[in-house]
Amino acid sequence: MTSVTTSHISLDDRGVAWIEGTNTKVKEVVIEKLAFGWSPEELHRQHPHLPLAKIYAALSYYFEHQAEVDADMERDHLETQELRRRERRLAAFQALQQSLALTPTAAQKWTRQAVAERKAFGAA
Repeated sequence: MTSVTTSHISLDDRGVAWIEGTNTKVKEVVIEKLAFGWSPEELHRQHPHLPLAKIYAALSYYFEHQAEVDADMERDHLETQELRRRERRLAAFQALQQSLALTPTAAQKWTRQAVAERKAFGAA
């Protein structure tokens, strides 16, 4: 009997699983499967550039490496949340700058003065 192995999945230098011959990560297919409940056939309809065999290979890879892929997706989620928090803080700071009519240089000068005054007040 001859054994045939066809993976359709390759790992990059960082260990991220990609569907061979595409620009699609395994976790991207998995996210759509989990989020929308799509069958492999529906995933293929939504992404006709992905052959059905490669979609099945991606899902098979996921089920064989579920803990790793889930951890990777969780890291992505936490990183996205942190970036959104930073964007909100930056937007709030920029709104404050505009409301005070401060240029970035003036804001830096004002911040330095406030820090110096706090130090002087604490030393007095």
